[in-house]
Amino acid sequence: MQTAVNAAPLWLLLGSGLAGAALGALLPRVVVRCSPVEDEPRPAPSRLVLAAGTAVLFVLVAAVLGVSWELPAYLFFAAVAVVLTVIDLRHHLLPNAVVLPALGVGFVLLACAAAGQGDWGGLLRAVLGALVLFVLYLVLALISPAGLGMGDVKVAAVLGLFLGYQGWGALFVGAVLASVIGAVVGLAVLASRRGGLRSDVPFGPSMLAGALLAVVVGERMAREYLLPGLY
Repeated sequence: MQTAVNAAPLWLLLGSGLAGAALGALLPRVVVRCSPVEDEPRPAPSRLVLAAGTAVLFVLVAAVLGVSWELPAYLFFAAVAVVLTVIDLRHHLLPNAVVLPALGVGFVLLACAAAGQGDWGGLLRAVLGALVLFVLYLVLALISPAGLGMGDVKVAAVLGLFLGYQGWGALFVGAVLASVIGAVVGLAVLASRRGGLRSDVPFGPSMLAGALLAVVVGERMAREYLLPGLY
């Protein structure tokens, strides 16, 4: 599947934005429920911020995919990305309580999309993509355990699933963007003097941001700039 910005109808954009805002207002409960128990519990994240952020992501995904069978799967992915990003920023943790259900539900939603579109090859590519990214990040974690945790490895499988369904180009771009964003964040931390080379900067948000960008522009970037000879 090659992703390009479609002429999404206005009703879809408005409906997606409202759905994202409504769901985002409920996500603080999910964040708190799936976060580790602390001696001094932190306040729940802002409903307004999560509602606004989720609404923006839903509108962006709807604008890219339009009315399509795969839209529900990627709206779900956007919501999962918000939850995991907030938890990782707050606790430096990517909990199994979110990651594993996301992998299962994501597969079911993408299977429904494949059935609706008759794109079983895309579903197979999604499974292979999940396996490829999982193995890649597992090797990197074993080589540099200080840089990557097992939570990052398991999230890589989720990202590989959704990006693989779109295409190998999107998978490649998502992996590259994760590294680029992670490097930029690390340099920003050093420049701000808020941490050193060993600062524990969570990598999960960079992975998720790279994947979301790849959903929007991944196949186009790969086709036109990064891997033109393969298309």
